[in-house]
Amino acid sequence: MKTEIETKNLVIAALLITLSFIGSNIRIFGSIAFDSLSGFLAALLLGPIYGAVVGFLGHLFTALTSGFPLSIPLHIVIAIAMAITMFGFGFTHKVLNNKISMPVNLMITGIVGILLNGPVSLALSIGTMALMAGMEAALGLLALLPFLVSASVANVLLSIILFKALKNIWDKIR
Repeated sequence: MKTEIETKNLVIAALLITLSFIGSNIRIFGSIAFDSLSGFLAALLLGPIYGAVVGFLGHLFTALTSGFPLSIPLHIVIAIAMAITMFGFGFTHKVLNNKISMPVNLMITGIVGILLNGPVSLALSIGTMALMAGMEAALGLLALLPFLVSASVANVLLSIILFKALKNIWDKIR
């Protein structure tokens, strides 16, 4: 039984990684895309570890299809930040599950996801860019903040909507 559940999770994760690649081609602002939607959904459905893997790969797909505009090292750091974001998002949902109502859980989890995906990830990117190119160049990344937060809100909200729509189906196949 446990092997069957693990196999289902791996298959669903593979499908979400594929959707992440598709989302990487639906761009909101330049290289900012819907690649993280699948990572957020994986974190809700499958848990924080699966979400982290899907989020990491999702960003690498977007960076790859964009030509690594911020450099390969910086995009690897951003992919790591995406993994941390999805892990934190999924962990928050998991910890709050059955302790508070689902709407409140998803609201708090969503806020955590937006903060991790926007300002926190950008801070990690700025720190990395400062080491690579100096603080002046790094501070130029601050211009991305409104776009990152907007994209984070869109990705998180869509993942929550899909999660709620798929929840009954998901519970039946588990």
